[in-house]
Amino acid sequence: MHLALRFSTKQLMPGCVIHSRFNILTSYSTVRFVGNNYRTTNTWRRSCFLSRQPASGTVLSSTVGRTMDEDAEIDSKSSKFPFPQVFLDWLSQNGLDPAIYDAANDLPRYIRLKPGTEEDISSIEDDLGSELSKLSWLPGFYSLPSEVQIASSRSYQEGKIYGMDAASGAAVAALGISPEDHVLDLCAAPGAKLCMLADVLKDSGTLTATDISQHRLAASRTMLIKYGLGSRCRLFLADGTTFSLLPLRHGPKVEEDKPEAGIGEDITRSYGKHTGSVYVNSLVYGEWKGTKTAKEKKAAKRLKYMEDALDRVGGRESELMFYGKDSGIVGMKVVDVFRSSSLREEEAAVDGYDKVLVDAECTHDGSIKHISKYEQWGWDTFERRFFNAERMTSITSLQLQLLRNGFRLLKVGGTLIYSTCSLTVAQNEDVVRNFLRIERNAELREIRDAKNWPCRSGGLPCTVRFDPITSNTSGLFIARIHKLSS
Repeated sequence: MHLALRFSTKQLMPGCVIHSRFNILTSYSTVRFVGNNYRTTNTWRRSCFLSRQPASGTVLSSTVGRTMDEDAEIDSKSSKFPFPQVFLDWLSQNGLDPAIYDAANDLPRYIRLKPGTEEDISSIEDDLGSELSKLSWLPGFYSLPSEVQIASSRSYQEGKIYGMDAASGAAVAALGISPEDHVLDLCAAPGAKLCMLADVLKDSGTLTATDISQHRLAASRTMLIKYGLGSRCRLFLADGTTFSLLPLRHGPKVEEDKPEAGIGEDITRSYGKHTGSVYVNSLVYGEWKGTKTAKEKKAAKRLKYMEDALDRVGGRESELMFYGKDSGIVGMKVVDVFRSSSLREEEAAVDGYDKVLVDAECTHDGSIKHISKYEQWGWDTFERRFFNAERMTSITSLQLQLLRNGFRLLKVGGTLIYSTCSLTVAQNEDVVRNFLRIERNAELREIRDAKNWPCRSGGLPCTVRFDPITSNTSGLFIARIHKLSS
């Protein structure tokens, strides 16, 4: 079996801009550099396969404007997995080679070090019982043998390391976060990317995260608290296709004589079948506490009553599950937190998020670990689990809705990253292509760091793809989208 690509792949995309108004494509090319310690075989499918035998010299090959479908011939018998025929047919229809899943045995495990723990590398290696190999193309990331278990390690339990695929880290890096940015993670669970966003922001800006799954968002909250990253975060249980709360750029208007946190003086309520009227002239959010006193629990219960009342009268579309002391929530009135549920486009253009990450729900076919789970689950369950008819027909519609809503919440001049861990064109290039037809003030922009990444060009200009063979990672598609003034 060929060794997956482990060196940097150079992608040169000078002036690579596709404008949704004119669909203009300028200079677009890809150049692959092969390091001195390897020699190429004569097999070029969607990427360069390498022999394990070292050799001297540098080999250069290039592909110009090549799409994924043009890069490969599909051999449905080339994988060791006993895939059902329906899946093999589906792979063929999407231009995917089943052999890509064989790379699961060779993929390393990736971890990200919490900033400030770099000096503890030796102790972390001793703890894990393995040497860590630093990734030159992605700061803070290291690879180690796949059989190393990190969840039970002291380093993981003490919050020194994160388990995170390098391709996922690239999606966060592609945002290009700057100090003081207000960032939205529209599909935040289970939280690895969310924690990386918080680490990059450090002690500036704000981070808003949403997810539609309560238990998965609760896991994200646990991660933020574990790693001490929640100070500038707020988490909302919400539908990412309709979420409409803007960042808190100016903080709460706290009055000098505000009551004790979370307790309002002018609250009346009727119970039973009637919604009742709720007056919240002075009901505000206090500092978040995981463990509350009896008095704090009473205050929190009143806040919950208020939020539920807003829900019933249409004044709330999401549930606030967590907020940090520097998130802008502390001291805010409950009604003000949810005031912007009827968002206007012109308001978002000025006061929207600087950066938005839409790591959309997908079929997860690019996640080698996800697919390989069927070895344990049984391949006879594959069709039922993977090809759920309702899910397959609605997934691309959901992805487009998530992308459009994330873009709606983005300020003019802001950057949005759309990513999925699917390898299919339908869930990636086609979704972005349809989005660009609808949103006339959107354009694809080059991912500058990608020239140093072990990835290949996607089927649209300025997009990139990670896969096990090219990148030695799980599969991931990334598109960087810029918002122009209307």
